[in-house]
Amino acid sequence: RNRCEMTTVTFHKTKDGVIKGFQSKGHAGYANAGEDIVCASISILVINTINALEQLTEDGFQVEADDKKGVITCSFPGEPSHDATLLLQTMELGLTEISKQYSNFCRLRTKEV
Repeated sequence: RNRCEMTTVTFHKTKDGVIKGFQSKGHAGYANAGEDIVCASISILVINTINALEQLTEDGFQVEADDKKGVITCSFPGEPSHDATLLLQTMELGLTEISKQYSNFCRLRTKEV
């Protein structure tokens, strides 16, 4: 495994802690492609959250993805609704647990927007 490999998820938050979006970048590097449980776990949480935002809320948001670079970005131009906020907080909770258990492969950051 390449020692530089790691998935970094950056949450874009207001000074009040409202999540306005996020970016997931990189591959975890826990195991070979197709066997990487950390990368799969992160991907499931990120993709499921985006799908849930799309199907279960009326919020407008933008998603950009670059599979080759392993980057996916989700951003809200306006204030996320209560439901969208709950979904984003749920994703953050799951990723926090992954980063605690696999800190060498998953890092969480916060960027004020």
